Amino acid sequence: MNKILLVLIVMFGLWQCNSNTKTDSKSKAKQLLSQMTLEEKAGQMTQLTIEMISQFKDETIVEPHALDTAKLRNVIVNLGVGSILNVGGHTYTLSHWTEIQNAIHAYEKESRLQVPVLYGIDAIHGANYTVGSTLYPQQLALAASFNTDMAYQMANMVASDVRASGIPWNFSPVLDVGRNPKWPRFWETFGEDPYLVSQMGVAMVNGYQAPVGDNRAGVAACLKHYVGYSNPVNGHDRTPAYIPEKQLREIYLLPFAKAIQAGAKTIMINSSEVNGEPVHASTFLLKTILRDELHFEGITVTDWEDIKNLCDRHKVAATYKEAVALAINAGIDLAMVPLDLDFTKYLIENVKEGKIKEQRIDEAVLRILALKEELGLFEPSANKMGSYVAPGSEESKRLSYELATQSIVLLQNKQQALPLAETEKILVTGPNANYINALNGGWTHTWQGRDTNYNSKVATVYQALKMRSVEGMVKYLGGNTYTEHLAKQDLLSAANGINTVVLCLGEDTYTEKPGDIDDLDLSSAQQELIKIYKEAGKKVIVVLLEGRPRTFATTASLCDAIVFAGLPGDNGGMALADLLKGSINFSAKLPFTFPRLPGIHKTYDCKYTETLNNDFKPLGFTPLFEFGSGISYTQFTYLGIELMSKEAKTTDSVEVKVKLENSGDREGTEIVLLYSSDMYASITPSIKRLRAFKRVVLKPKEIQEVHFKLAVSELAFVGLNNQFIVEPGKFIFSTTSVQDTLNITP
Repeated sequence: MNKILLVLIVMFGLWQCNSNTKTDSKSKAKQLLSQMTLEEKAGQMTQLTIEMISQFKDETIVEPHALDTAKLRNVIVNLGVGSILNVGGHTYTLSHWTEIQNAIHAYEKESRLQVPVLYGIDAIHGANYTVGSTLYPQQLALAASFNTDMAYQMANMVASDVRASGIPWNFSPVLDVGRNPKWPRFWETFGEDPYLVSQMGVAMVNGYQAPVGDNRAGVAACLKHYVGYSNPVNGHDRTPAYIPEKQLREIYLLPFAKAIQAGAKTIMINSSEVNGEPVHASTFLLKTILRDELHFEGITVTDWEDIKNLCDRHKVAATYKEAVALAINAGIDLAMVPLDLDFTKYLIENVKEGKIKEQRIDEAVLRILALKEELGLFEPSANKMGSYVAPGSEESKRLSYELATQSIVLLQNKQQALPLAETEKILVTGPNANYINALNGGWTHTWQGRDTNYNSKVATVYQALKMRSVEGMVKYLGGNTYTEHLAKQDLLSAANGINTVVLCLGEDTYTEKPGDIDDLDLSSAQQELIKIYKEAGKKVIVVLLEGRPRTFATTASLCDAIVFAGLPGDNGGMALADLLKGSINFSAKLPFTFPRLPGIHKTYDCKYTETLNNDFKPLGFTPLFEFGSGISYTQFTYLGIELMSKEAKTTDSVEVKVKLENSGDREGTEIVLLYSSDMYASITPSIKRLRAFKRVVLKPKEIQEVHFKLAVSELAFVGLNNQFIVEPGKFIFSTTSVQDTLNITP
């Protein structure tokens, strides 16, 4: 096949130079660097957790939280530590954040060069460590909205709340592509499709880094976790991934490339290993690709203790000191140490012994100082936390609610089981029915998200349904857990005189290693609830509050309606109640494929050979619910799709027109997903790939034409030589039930 090699920086834009490259002279940063001793430079490359400067008693952090001024002086004045993170397992009031930041700034002024500290936090779905802040849907739920505009708005509001807490750096967004649903950080991703992840990720980066308030700086975004973290072979956190370079470039690197192009300032590195090499020690990934190909100019920061882990876990360095040299020489700029002072000592020793060149140190420190300069940290106004809007504004609550309504997916609705009628008596039960934490998941007030210190105005699913219903129409039954259910007699007794049961099933909160599982199946106790109530003749509405798809193929067919709510945030309970009651319409679509069976998982963009039966005949793609699944209370009919030109060169753009009708009887929003299928290629093609999407609002019986325009270069794939190419040939463009053909010529 005659193929045309496209130079990425010209045609595809994937590895192109960052369009928002810093153009300032970095004058302050360069001036400071020239005055620094080696010891001061090493301090700038050190990031410690707040526990290192907090008061302890008998190895337990003092409550209420307080800083240890002697430790603080040593860290800031004597060691010149450049960055601090974390919250010591707390949420803090704005007044306490003010105390913390003011104490740090006071000691900055006592240091020789008065370099400001760069404070970082995991504010991944709101300023989740600031009391009173609004919490939004987690990323996987947010992706189901396919709404980049609102993702931008959310990120900008989060930036304002984080800045109000005195913090200029947010460890978000996660740009790992979620291809393995067993992975416990699956819910932190934007799903399985690299294009969707890229679009949502860029929107979040732009929202975080845009000014907030009166032309004040936002926060520095941090892309997580570069790269290949999300598809470990066994699905467990921080375990090996084996990803061919072609897939690494085409799927996992794409979102990072696009976000770097958008101007992302920092990147956090994957804690694990890819193809047998820990990423923290990979010159190929950290320099050849990230710096030379992607032209990233910002800061690379480790994840928690990951330099030490090169010797303790990965066993590629004999000692911590050797691990420091390995990571810094590979391309790490800033070490999230975060619990010892040995890193700084070993860094200095390695330079003095010639194992790390001081030029490499200068390179890293200049990036760190330049970021501090960009964020305005050298300016006194940067520390005026009270000048920002206080977290928890009414505007933020409205946005959180609206995003939740757009993020909850209706997957099944037999015989119009939903919406619930006003006169319908409802029993609400299941482990997540009256559990606030189930709305938000991990990284919510605490690492694992199991804090109970919530705003009393946050409503659980049961509470929200009760508020949205006529008095006496909603009953709650507690006692059903994730692994055990009440006796059958008690379950049925609670439903006497009630025809409809809303079962809130799913998972408890988790993230990282505590969320490791070996089986995707929903627990038998939860599935038994479905069987018991269905056998009793009840209408069963299943609401899944969970961070990943938990399979239940044998009982899914028994459900009258299935709703995937994911982790919809503080206002998810109220949004869900309004959707179930029908006062608003469902519009979300799955950003991942929901597997039918726990042991078999294919993404929507699988290969043709993956759809063969055991007799080699086509079986088709048969998950429980495919990527892009989602229905509403109206019906949409795709009347046709038309390419404005049936033939295009590899340097052209193509325009696609989709004709869509709301054939139902109420207004609704349809997310139009445009796919392409490469009929023949030198690398076996996927069945289809997402190329564009749009949210479209239609009144009953209204017909609209939805227009898309994309460059032919966006149909590129990574070829045998590990470079992006576009090949001449036949492509099918499709959406739902209609398709049209494009011929690409040289």
